[in-house]
Amino acid sequence: MSQLSLRTLNRTYLERQLLLGRAARTPLETVGHLMGLQGQEPDAPYVGLWARLADFRHDGLTALLHDRSVVRAKLQRNTQHLVRAEDFRTLHPLLAPVLGKARQGAFGRAIHGLDTAELVGAGRELMSGDGLTRPQLGRALAARFPGRDALALAYAVQSLVAHVHPPPSGVWGHRGATPVVLAEEWLGRPMAEPPRADEVILRYLAAYGPAGVRDIQAWCGLTRLRAVVDGMRSRLRVYHDSSGRELFDVPGAPLADPDRPAPVRFLPPFDNLVLGHADRTRVIDDEDRRRVITGSEVRPVFLVDGFVRGIWSWRDGTLEVTPLRPLAPDEAAEVREEAGALLGFLPGPGGAGTAGRRRAVPAAGQVLIG
Repeated sequence: MSQLSLRTLNRTYLERQLLLGRAARTPLETVGHLMGLQGQEPDAPYVGLWARLADFRHDGLTALLHDRSVVRAKLQRNTQHLVRAEDFRTLHPLLAPVLGKARQGAFGRAIHGLDTAELVGAGRELMSGDGLTRPQLGRALAARFPGRDALALAYAVQSLVAHVHPPPSGVWGHRGATPVVLAEEWLGRPMAEPPRADEVILRYLAAYGPAGVRDIQAWCGLTRLRAVVDGMRSRLRVYHDSSGRELFDVPGAPLADPDRPAPVRFLPPFDNLVLGHADRTRVIDDEDRRRVITGSEVRPVFLVDGFVRGIWSWRDGTLEVTPLRPLAPDEAAEVREEAGALLGFLPGPGGAGTAGRRRAVPAAGQVLIG
């Protein structure tokens, strides 16, 4: 049971998140490997894939949303994700109790006394076919259940009925009302049986490990996984971090060289890298975390030497980079170069929004390092 240094954990995590070197994988393979991309912000998964893949282009993900290979829906931690359609069919049944408790906890009083089966039946009927936006769904439900809050009804139904948000929801650059449709109608197949928790844990560890039980639970939202992991011990490698915390990993999964160089990477808001564990110190220290994660917001970050070193924003052709601590001259030069490549990927003045990652800083755009 070896002890792993912080840098070993950092480099191994970056390697498994495809952030030590851009991978020659397809977008669909990558979405599957990561078990979904965090997608509260519609453009975020595109930037997340740009940071991880060689020559990624916007239409590589947009096409997957339109051909229904990838769907946008609430899953892990009751938050929006882009996931492979096949993974949605299994993960949603597994996480359904978590999704239901979260929404019913928030709106339980507003729907108290309603017959759940009747509410679900009405919701399924209304979401069938072309579907509705959430406000439309709420108004239609309120007409059937007079005296009830429309928003509470809509959220309650969405917590109880498997649904997805079809395009243009989740498509690069789209802003507007979010449609909801029945998942099985959109996918053309019924929902699957829930997978065994140990199968999901093994997939999580392949992309996020080594990790502890609390990390696994924080990632998916499920609780009481200690007994499941304990039952898997004979199939797992066991490590400890520098504080003695027990970590688990997939047998045979290599650990990265702690001295391997880590390139600068820009990541979108809510990226998986920052949210994939309960203990996030392998990529961000606690002081910086409080500046990056405020309330329900997770700001876009950039990495230097494998760790979160600052935040960034983009508006009207200007990409503003704000280090949390001063950058050395060589670090600032690498940050500026990678920021310039990202600027070419973003839309607007100087960025056509269709370029690959190697585009230089366009004359009409600019990078500002604060």
